[in-house]
Amino acid sequence: MNPSSQKGKHDGRITAVLRILALIVVLAITVGAYLLRDQVENLAAFGLIGIFLIVLISYATIIVPVPGLAIVFAMSGAFHPLSVALTAALGGAVGELAGYLAGYSGRAVIENWQQYDKVTAWVRKYGGPAILLLAAIPNPFFDVVGIAAGVLKIPIHKFFLWVLAGQIIKMLYIAYAGAISLDWLLK
Repeated sequence: MNPSSQKGKHDGRITAVLRILALIVVLAITVGAYLLRDQVENLAAFGLIGIFLIVLISYATIIVPVPGLAIVFAMSGAFHPLSVALTAALGGAVGELAGYLAGYSGRAVIENWQQYDKVTAWVRKYGGPAILLLAAIPNPFFDVVGIAAGVLKIPIHKFFLWVLAGQIIKMLYIAYAGAISLDWLLK
């Protein structure tokens, strides 16, 4: 047997195992966050670390809503909005890696869905700027972008940096809107 074909089979097996593990991690996070969704708000008592964890959990779930932006909005009245925004952005960017890993594990999660096909084409054509733009707006379907980026094998560090930049933009305006609104209400 040819040594290069043996290496190719070995690499293929490793990739298959990594994809299966990624899918298991994503499913575990999603199920765990769904089961603990009523307890998530209690993490806010831990300050910025709590905000990071709440946003990470809410963004790590795949198409299952967990309240992340509401906590950012509300907590910006208790902490400086800039620190809330940056903490939440980091948590959101780390959480979005779950969608990326789901896509990396294989497209079977949402294959043959018209919106997925559109997003995949857009991410393929525009790359990082598309990821940044879609991460910068409150978008409950951003998981589709992460899945598309994973399927397209965009390097994970590039995906993370584009998502982080978009999350910073989004969390800044959510946190400052919360601070201004709460300040206005309390006067």
